[in-house]
Amino acid sequence: MKEFFNYNIIQIDEFSIKVSAIFETLLFILLVIIMLRVIKKAIYKSRRIDRPRKYAVFRLMKYAIFVFSVIIGLQLIGFDLSILLAGSAALLVGLGLGLQNLFSDFISGIIILVDSSVKVHDIIDVNGLICEVKEINFRTTTVLTRDDKYIILPNSDLTKNQLINWTHTNITSRFEISVGVDYSSDVNIVMNILKDATDQHSGVLKEPAAFVRFVDFGESSLNFTVFFWSAEVFRVEQIKSEIRVKIFDLFKANNITIPFPQRVIHAISKTI
Repeated sequence: MKEFFNYNIIQIDEFSIKVSAIFETLLFILLVIIMLRVIKKAIYKSRRIDRPRKYAVFRLMKYAIFVFSVIIGLQLIGFDLSILLAGSAALLVGLGLGLQNLFSDFISGIIILVDSSVKVHDIIDVNGLICEVKEINFRTTTVLTRDDKYIILPNSDLTKNQLINWTHTNITSRFEISVGVDYSSDVNIVMNILKDATDQHSGVLKEPAAFVRFVDFGESSLNFTVFFWSAEVFRVEQIKSEIRVKIFDLFKANNITIPFPQRVIHAISKTI
């Protein structure tokens, strides 16, 4: 048995890989997998931090453990890391210059996970693209748009560009619906209709309460805006659509019209 474990599988000059080294490496990998599962279970069982932060903490620990595991695994197999690093120093410098953007994405990924400026399940607006964060990896972040398309964003895009996080500190956000009515309309009735149509929708929060504002005297209409809060930030456009349908039905029932711009053309006839 001793001879079996000391048998050289690979022999290149002074470098060799023995059967015992393979078994030790496999056992080490198994221990790392078990340790990661135990750590994940312990982190997600904690009630002191919310789920997105648990995700970030586990990701950072996973990356750190992975790096140290690779180093230890190479040593178990028999690689001399000092010679390996010294021999590849020039190559590493060349790769560093050529892969600056890649390294920038890696650093950005660490920053995002550490400061939690963007978390899993956050609703963000990146250059006009509203999406939900599904997964934060070391180099990229996977997001889901409102038309159910998955997009892979480089992490540097989230740290370098201006970004709106709709759910950074609160899962609810304020939204608005604007409408113009004819000048002959009763202002109080219009405001009550807008308030009632909004309050009746199940996706609108009761607290804070929705409110209506008489915005302005328009060119051809009286302009109003109803403001409301909702926790359905990602699918709020569907809620707004359903509220608009309700408003339209109530306007129709109360003989309130929505005007369209009109122009009067005066024609001057000249007799010769």
